Amino acid sequence: MIAVAQIIQQRFKEPLALDYQLLGAALTLLFAGLVFVTSATFHRSEAAPWFYAQRHMIAIFIGLGASLVTLAIPMREWERWSPWLYAVGLLLLVMVLIPGVGREANGARRWIPMGPFNLQSSEFMKLFMMMFLAGYLHRRESEVARKVWGFIKPIILIIMASVLILLQPDLGTTFVLMMTALGMLWLAGVPLWQFSIILAMAAAAVVALIVFEPFRWERIKAFIDPFADPLDSGYQLSNALIAFGRGEWFGVGIGNGIQKLFYLPEAHNDFLLAVIGEELGMMGTVAVIALFTFIAWRAIRIAVLAEKAGNRFSVYVAYGCGLWIGLQGFINIAVNLGMMPTKGLTLPLMSYGGNSIIVACLVIAILQRIHMEVSGIVAAQKPVKKEGALWRRFS
Repeated sequence: MIAVAQIIQQRFKEPLALDYQLLGAALTLLFAGLVFVTSATFHRSEAAPWFYAQRHMIAIFIGLGASLVTLAIPMREWERWSPWLYAVGLLLLVMVLIPGVGREANGARRWIPMGPFNLQSSEFMKLFMMMFLAGYLHRRESEVARKVWGFIKPIILIIMASVLILLQPDLGTTFVLMMTALGMLWLAGVPLWQFSIILAMAAAAVVALIVFEPFRWERIKAFIDPFADPLDSGYQLSNALIAFGRGEWFGVGIGNGIQKLFYLPEAHNDFLLAVIGEELGMMGTVAVIALFTFIAWRAIRIAVLAEKAGNRFSVYVAYGCGLWIGLQGFINIAVNLGMMPTKGLTLPLMSYGGNSIIVACLVIAILQRIHMEVSGIVAAQKPVKKEGALWRRFS
């Protein structure tokens, strides 16, 4: 990893113009995630209490190593390869559904075994879709903003990917991918009436998926009143709320939580925030929310810098990164706090899960790469290009 960093340093021949505030927030969440994944899993096996912590640490190191490589890739290369990335992502989504290729667990087929590592194609598809859509919006910005067909074409490709993810099934990831893509389209200047129609159709589809799937309908009922059936359908949420209640203001102390001891399901991934809430209290929970808010804000700031520098592709990528991290983070937080039905989404940069950690690290590295490319141009006071759709949207 040090050798890779030296190669990057030699390539740029000057100090890296990183967004150190964004870097600090991301590293804080990574370290906190490691601490609380360890706390949530240490009791699971007397023979190997460090098993989950070690695997989580390996994922972090892989993510950081991949981030250093990503930092050396110019954004123009991401744009050049973005159509191929979408094609690769689509192929992986098809492969995971093939019996004998995709691995099934807990009634879902979401992973492709690759030796000791299981590839979760939907996690990488979010990144590939974001890159493809940013490239499309850069090339067809005027068409997207002014013509219905320019808006419909990317919607068809988004629906194709979403249907394949729903077949796994994975409604939570589908929701994040759809909302991120629609947010990027809105920022590109899509007329509100077109955007509203697609949003209404997406909402109707989600309602239909909930109503006609018994297990999703049970989640809705458990969300409305988790304590009506705390030992069955409301088990996850009721135990999460008990964890937050026990934590009060300042928590019971790291490692001293009780709910993670075989009471709170998925304490190390989907409900990691409940462990934090019990052991660090309301103040720890607020700190996590503040860090995710800060990361989303820094992504928006980087997008604004790219706008000033006239780098349209980077503008859309930065907005996509901010929407993605922000949406998934706040959905997970809302689920833990009982503000949304359970979705099965991890907390980015924190929850246990190698694919989620690696892809989240790549997103932060891409934001850093954009910052490196555009900060020097803005500092040199290059004239701002005001003709873009984003400028019109916010002017």
